[in-house]
Amino acid sequence: MNATDIRTIVDDAIRHIAPDIDPAARAPGIDLREDLEIDSMDFLNLMDELHTRLGVDIPEHDYPAVTTIDGCVTYLLARLGG
Repeated sequence: MNATDIRTIVDDAIRHIAPDIDPAARAPGIDLREDLEIDSMDFLNLMDELHTRLGVDIPEHDYPAVTTIDGCVTYLLARLGG
C-alpha cells in the first residue's frame, strides 16, 4: 500500500464520518478538528474507521500526529511499513 492508496482511504473515511464536508475543503495540511470542525466524537469515529479499514491501532497519545490528512497518511504509511 502506498501513500496514494492511504490518502484515498482517509478521504473516504472522512466522507463516511462527515458527509457534509465539502471535498474541496479537505486540503492535505488543514487541521481536521479545527478547520473542518470535526468534533471529538467524529474524530474518534474517524480513528475507529481507519482502524477497521487498515487494521492499524492509533493510540490516543498518537492523535497529535494524525490531526491533518497529511499527518494521517504519513502516520499510517509508517505503521503499515511503507
